[in-house]
Amino acid sequence: MKKVLSVLLLLAMLLCFSSAALAVNEDVEGELVIYSSAYPEVLDMLDEALKKEFPNLTPGVNGSFFFYSGSGKLISRISGEMGPDRNQPLECDMLMMAEPSYSLEMKDYGYLHSFEIENADTLFRFPYDEEGYWYPVRVCNMVLAYNPEAVDYWAAKGVTIPKTFKDFASDPSLKGYISMGDPMTSGTAYAAVVGLLGKYGDEYLNWLAANEVKRESGSTAIANLQDNQCAALMILEESILKFLYDENETNHKNIHNIEVIYPEDGVVLIPSNVMIVAEEYSKNANIEAAEAVARWFATEDGQAAIIRGFMHSTLAGMKDCPYHSVDTDELIQKDIGVDWIKAYRERDSILSKWTTTVTTAR
Repeated sequence: MKKVLSVLLLLAMLLCFSSAALAVNEDVEGELVIYSSAYPEVLDMLDEALKKEFPNLTPGVNGSFFFYSGSGKLISRISGEMGPDRNQPLECDMLMMAEPSYSLEMKDYGYLHSFEIENADTLFRFPYDEEGYWYPVRVCNMVLAYNPEAVDYWAAKGVTIPKTFKDFASDPSLKGYISMGDPMTSGTAYAAVVGLLGKYGDEYLNWLAANEVKRESGSTAIANLQDNQCAALMILEESILKFLYDENETNHKNIHNIEVIYPEDGVVLIPSNVMIVAEEYSKNANIEAAEAVARWFATEDGQAAIIRGFMHSTLAGMKDCPYHSVDTDELIQKDIGVDWIKAYRERDSILSKWTTTVTTAR
């Protein structure tokens, strides 16, 4: 009897040890594809974090979990995959789009899977879908940027470095010397335009047109700022922070010719969501894995990976912020805000106004 009890005790100990040694997500298997508009360098970091957290989950895009493209191109791709009747499956299982109004659109199309993240009402400091179709997992921040070493150069030309989004667009001294992303292709640029239209009205587009705003990618705009071809940029904070980190921490160059301006009339915070494609429309129909990944993004470990990617955390009480940034709750107090329903419902008309007023003005 003693021998039997000893064997049973040993088996119990082994079972306890095995369950303790098994990481929470080692049992998550299958294949997964995520469409995302986050910067490729950021996705590389997130990809490595996911591979470590989910060692038995198979990346579905040439060794990566992520398929990257800009928001505008991804929306076009998804639309094409849906087909004209919006009833065809997608080539992905999850979506992490920069511009959150697209979450409303995909929900309306019936393409999303509803799931629960526990205690969401106290977990997040940004809105989430109460029916569980999308949750915020990263926050992009639209700001201004300038070259602090070129202030005297621009002053000699009669140019004043703007301290507000209003001055950026409307100060005539800046004519021909400002740059931003293109809302036709960039979801975050589009979100910023919607927010600024809400604050200043359609006049904001007229100001941008009169000041001959350039539309450039982040890397091109940063180079032009350093070369004094531009005096100020409207740009994502993460673009500037990543550039400074790469130059100063990785390449040890001690760069001082680019800096963020947190506009005095507010910032535009863009809480980007994670969505799971409904099983009947997803590539791998791996709902269990998709839910596990989405929930991991809402953990402190997942959000730490987001912060390392130079974006802000969506979690309430998360005090860490990106490299050289400021407190997230402080930014929330200064948020201009975006009417996401308007951004969704009036997307075509807003982009048409942009094209007519700004693009053709050049």
